[in-house]
Amino acid sequence: MNKDRRKILNSMLTASLGAVSLPFLGKLNAEEKKENANKMFLQDDIFYNHYSLSTNPKPTFPKGLVPGSKMAVIAPASHAAIWELRNMMNAMKQLGIVLEIGNTIKNYKVDYRYFSAPDEVRLKEFMHYIERPDIDAIMTVRGGYGVMRILDKLDFGQICRNPKIIIGFSDITALLNAIYKKCNIVTFHGPVGVSSFNTFSTNSFKEILFSNGNFKPILYKDSNIRTLIPGKATGRLVGGNLTMLASTLGSPYEIDTEGSILFFEEVSEDPYKLDRMLTQLEISNKLQKCSGIMFGSYPTLDKKYYFYPNLSYTAREVIESRLKKLNIPTIIGIPVGHLASQWTMPIGVKVELDATKGELTILEPAVY
Repeated sequence: MNKDRRKILNSMLTASLGAVSLPFLGKLNAEEKKENANKMFLQDDIFYNHYSLSTNPKPTFPKGLVPGSKMAVIAPASHAAIWELRNMMNAMKQLGIVLEIGNTIKNYKVDYRYFSAPDEVRLKEFMHYIERPDIDAIMTVRGGYGVMRILDKLDFGQICRNPKIIIGFSDITALLNAIYKKCNIVTFHGPVGVSSFNTFSTNSFKEILFSNGNFKPILYKDSNIRTLIPGKATGRLVGGNLTMLASTLGSPYEIDTEGSILFFEEVSEDPYKLDRMLTQLEISNKLQKCSGIMFGSYPTLDKKYYFYPNLSYTAREVIESRLKKLNIPTIIGIPVGHLASQWTMPIGVKVELDATKGELTILEPAVY
């Protein structure tokens, strides 16, 4: 970077951050780099504070997959047995992807209960595969619970310097959005190791994650999508599991929704819990900042639950009551998350939502 550009950028950042001094990497020791990277993301040898930028810069795209690429499969949250990975293994073999199964899957002990391994082991394994240059992608084996417990221990400086495909859903939402926010690297909400990898899911996985020198906009549509509020909107795609988005509010890893197309997925939560989480996002001013919203397919959308001393609202009624008043383009029923057939959603890329037609268009490649 030349001196003039460095001077201009420092001036802009100093103004936007309230005259905070931004040290250059070359002047920091290893511990200072790690500490600062937990607050800011790395780009062009300068730490930028993503959350305070008035506009979201173009993200960093990880290297796409090709036949022969190597993917690590790990369990940074809950555990899965090897036999549960058979569908994923078959699909990756057909795509020509070489797999390395992590020790958090192979060495599970019942003493770990709902974790695949102790926090420090899960953290170390994730960073190990981040730093290994021969690993092109990291697939999480399932969600469950546990990612939040290692977020504040991640070395975001190393993650920023080693952009690669990271994919998962459910509990992994916290990890995906934290990396996008801290490092401005595109991450992927999509199948995990225990997913079905049927034709629908595998095709979407390949379309988004494999390198394609002749990229054309990708149109996502599905017969189950319904319009809640018509209209068109463009923005960067963010989102994931609703529980995790609500759970990280107030932390350094909370989602940034400014001008975004926000998507949610959830499964089997009582309507009052959906109400509570959507309300939490609303009173945190996250919903109002969006350009458009997409809610995932919900298996019990119209089920009437008992809630003392009467019946509860249905999930559909809750979603409509929370989102309709925002008056921004909104759809419900997108195939993401806890489904056999799901889209791979690239967090951080520019997309267009046509809520009138119930269509989502990926406007730029998610990998290079």
